[in-house]
Amino acid sequence: MALFNSGNPTLSEKVFSKSLGIDDSSTMTVRGTMSKFGLLLFLTIAGAVYTWTMYAAAKYDTLNTLTWTGAIGGLVCVLIMSFRPQASKYLAPLYSVLEGFFLGGISVIVNAALAKKYPNVVFMAVGVTFAVAIAMFLLYSFRIIKPTEKFKSVVISATVGIALFYLATIVLRMFHVNLPFMYDSSALGIGISLFVIVIAALNLIIDFGQIEDGAAMGAPKFMEWYSAFGLLVTIVWLYVEVLKLFMRLGSSKN
Repeated sequence: MALFNSGNPTLSEKVFSKSLGIDDSSTMTVRGTMSKFGLLLFLTIAGAVYTWTMYAAAKYDTLNTLTWTGAIGGLVCVLIMSFRPQASKYLAPLYSVLEGFFLGGISVIVNAALAKKYPNVVFMAVGVTFAVAIAMFLLYSFRIIKPTEKFKSVVISATVGIALFYLATIVLRMFHVNLPFMYDSSALGIGISLFVIVIAALNLIIDFGQIEDGAAMGAPKFMEWYSAFGLLVTIVWLYVEVLKLFMRLGSSKN
């Protein structure tokens, strides 16, 4: 099933297969994809830093506007690129900036909230995210962990389960039913965060494999932008989950 080809729905084998029917002057490469990912990551960080400066300048209305603009605008970009991957060479950079606005907004709020109990929590979360991503890249590069079909099935089943569980908690909150362990610093809550972080990290292995497979099958050049965007989506997920873990740990300190 196509579902079990990539934990990241934006980097499924089905998307790459469909792209083969679209004419392009050249084909994608792994090196080109990683170069574009570097650019998208830079734009995301730049957007986050800009939003952060709004907090430092006490421009809270602007901060709020940028955060919501990033959240809604980023979602719109994701939806368009999901249905039209060839638009990613234009929308992926825009998505990166918007995602940076959103991440910068929530990060500065979390950093301020935990300033006394857990100073510099955001910078710690960023450091851990990069460390995990680099570790996953090395494990994949040296083929210590391989994205076999069994590996994909286990990781994607867990990813789908996490998505459904998160959706269920949102629905329950609409009916005023809260699950404390989803937000508190209990052993169960911390365990859940660690589990989700591990699954997010393992999704990177699948993403790396799908990018190599896409290049091997001769996917069109624009898929470099699309693949870089898809990889960024997983990195963002990983960062958010790491930040949530630090929030739990921070709230448990006396």
